[in-house]
Amino acid sequence: MQSNPFDRKKHLYKNEAFTELVKDAVRFFNGTPVHSLLPPEIFLGTGVYALYYVGQNPLYKKYSALNRLAYNYPIYVGKAVPKGWRQARISGSALNQSRELNNRLREHSRNIVVGAGLSLEDFTCRFVIFEDEGSDMIGTIEAALIKLNRPLWNVAIDGFGNHDPGRGRYEQAKSDWDVIHPGRSWAERCKGTPKNESIIFSNIERHLRDIEEQR
Repeated sequence: MQSNPFDRKKHLYKNEAFTELVKDAVRFFNGTPVHSLLPPEIFLGTGVYALYYVGQNPLYKKYSALNRLAYNYPIYVGKAVPKGWRQARISGSALNQSRELNNRLREHSRNIVVGAGLSLEDFTCRFVIFEDEGSDMIGTIEAALIKLNRPLWNVAIDGFGNHDPGRGRYEQAKSDWDVIHPGRSWAERCKGTPKNESIIFSNIERHLRDIEEQR
């Protein structure tokens, strides 16, 4: 079969309805209630979430000032989907019965409790639960929120959302987050050479200056 000449326009997909759908989901997200980071009760569902800092750690107190009147500046945005979701190996009904979003928030709570210099009471969260066909939007909305808000722990400091790499995979370096907030036992087993603290602190300062300039 003869190959057709390349025409980029024939490969470019655009749909204003999709753009408006994403904007609508982001608006809905920003209007959801804010809770303490540790969920008060177990709930079902998968979806997208954001964490907000309101404490006085010198590294992050700028976030407390930014969020003083309203929670508009997340320090971290993430998603929660069950195993098998990407490969479509999980049914819609099973997806709706997942506790993955609840479990992810609780996992973050545990990491903050053990992270040096952090206190759980200094964090709040908001989240959106996506069910049925809406679950296909989880990755898209997470990406949109990160692009819009540029959360510090997504953009300038890596590693907060990391998991234990498992036995035989500890040759990698500790993440930026684990360097400045030591405490996760599995991170201490990582043998690679991590980034210097001074570089990480400089990245934080530069990122916060950028946020201030963009307000």
